[in-house]
Amino acid sequence: MLRVRCLRGGSRGAEAAHYLGLRLGRLFTGWVQRSFQSTQAATASQNTCAADDNKATSPAPKDCPVCSYNEWDPLEEVIVGRAENACVPPFSVEVKANTYEKYWVFYQKFGGQSFPKDHLKKAIAEIEEMCNILKREGVIVKRPDPIDWSMKYKTPDFESTGMYAAMPRDILLVVGNEIIEAPMAWRARFFEYRAYRRIIKDYFNGGAKWTTAPKPTMADELYDQDYPIRSVEDRHKLAAQGKFVTTEFEPCFDAADFIRAGRDIFVQRSQVTNYMGIEWMKRHLAPDYRVHIISFKDPNPMHIDATFNIIGPGLVLSNPDRPCHQIELFKKAGWTVIRPPVPLIPDDHPLWMSSKWLSMNVLMLDEKRVMVDANETSIQKMFENLGISTIKVNIRHANSLGGGFHCWTCDIRRRGTLQSYFD
Repeated sequence: MLRVRCLRGGSRGAEAAHYLGLRLGRLFTGWVQRSFQSTQAATASQNTCAADDNKATSPAPKDCPVCSYNEWDPLEEVIVGRAENACVPPFSVEVKANTYEKYWVFYQKFGGQSFPKDHLKKAIAEIEEMCNILKREGVIVKRPDPIDWSMKYKTPDFESTGMYAAMPRDILLVVGNEIIEAPMAWRARFFEYRAYRRIIKDYFNGGAKWTTAPKPTMADELYDQDYPIRSVEDRHKLAAQGKFVTTEFEPCFDAADFIRAGRDIFVQRSQVTNYMGIEWMKRHLAPDYRVHIISFKDPNPMHIDATFNIIGPGLVLSNPDRPCHQIELFKKAGWTVIRPPVPLIPDDHPLWMSSKWLSMNVLMLDEKRVMVDANETSIQKMFENLGISTIKVNIRHANSLGGGFHCWTCDIRRRGTLQSYFD
């Protein structure tokens, strides 16, 4: 998953609706307000006429190779991404809006070329070792196909080169026995799905549901071409106003902006996930699942799992630097909210597409086992105090490409059943 991994948000409500209304016209404004004004009215706008088509979210057959309802049931099978051939994305407006100013020169210089070869070699070795450890823990590991991401491609609307297949969490969302391919918002990721097609076809042939969300054209209208970013202060103001680089021209979302807790799925409006994309998911998953919009004090929201990571039934890690505006929803439901410790990663380590908070971007192997960064001793201690055993793995160089353990994986099968944790 690509991470400028600052997943934050801003106030939404009427200001966000007004912003969308300006873009989509007065007739659309009322619909937006009804659909998105309340972050807790997740089911209010669900379209019942789609119910028959949404039985893909029904409990999975016992012999289905795909079955996962949450982030913590015992992990049996997972897709782990590849760092091979990873390329720096071209420095387009949506990339600029999602990266830190100190790295803009890096993107301008190397966009369309390989990430630094020596760094990439180390990242590849780290992920291979991570796969070996997962296998030793009894987990089946699948990998995407290697692809030459430096090839230039052209559609009627844009030209670009590719990026990587490093972060399956960004493009794939498993809900029950269904795999959903996300309509991601970066032009450099337009053809990323190709790396996963062999695997997904195998799952489909084994009985899994397979859905591809509407593919965006990624025409210029999808992006605010004049998005006024000059500083962190600008980002905070824009996020607080509900303004993002992506518009409501067509649905788009990254799967990594969603996080699952049985029948309840939480999502944020971000730089790569718009309200139309969220509404598509609400209608698609109704009536079996409830999609809730939540938001954060975040100047650059993109992907939720380094800001809000659900690690067990009634247990969530909430980033202290990017507090959740709807945290009372969880507290009232009896959930325990844990503030993870400050990350220990040094300032001089390159994080081209990430924030330091990848330390909380962990992968639960079950309720009592977690895969965590070998260098992050503070969060290891936090988990151990919770009675959760830590499986320590070093992926520090892999972090630089934009993700932690949750980002680098997509859990395909967890041993568990569909439950509600909020009723």
